[in-house]
Amino acid sequence: MSKYLIGIDEVGRGPIAGPVAIGGAVVCAQNPQKYLNKVFKGIKDSKQLSESQRIKWLDKMNKEKESGNIDFRVSFVSHKIVDSSGLSKSIKLALSRTLIKLPHSLQNTTILLDGGLKAPEIYKKQQTIIKGDEKEIIIALASIVAKVKRDQKMVRLSKKYPNYCFDEHKGYGTKKHYKCIKKHGVSDIHRTTFLKNLYL
Repeated sequence: MSKYLIGIDEVGRGPIAGPVAIGGAVVCAQNPQKYLNKVFKGIKDSKQLSESQRIKWLDKMNKEKESGNIDFRVSFVSHKIVDSSGLSKSIKLALSRTLIKLPHSLQNTTILLDGGLKAPEIYKKQQTIIKGDEKEIIIALASIVAKVKRDQKMVRLSKKYPNYCFDEHKGYGTKKHYKCIKKHGVSDIHRTTFLKNLYL
């Protein structure tokens, strides 16, 4: 009987603008770890890769998805929900949305989550792994999905908000980003919870 192995990782905790993203990757195989070690050997978590390297790995994931070997999804929670519900609840919401999108069966699924993430209690086989994106290939894949898709979303938003250079800093609190805020004020997609105590 095939087993489902799911990896979950989050991107967007630190930015002061834009959404939180949760990426999930799933493998269904007799031996998921053997498949991952063979096909994605040498992969690193998204923070250790350049943008071009992340896209290259995602391209490989897309090819494997076309072959039916792997699937992956990403879910976003907007800055508005982050402000109204808090970061912790927002991450839980995005995580639940991602799991719903991924093909799996409760009985045969093991979930590996990065950091302090936790899946709903209906998933009996789950494990939180500190720095999991560095230790588990399936979590590294999830981190790449979340990072690439969130970055692409911020590039699209940069066209709507050209004064803020979101295509360059992706919503993180860089010096250039702060200069844009000083010059143009806060945009519609800035998180007020992050900015309320910020001296600009």
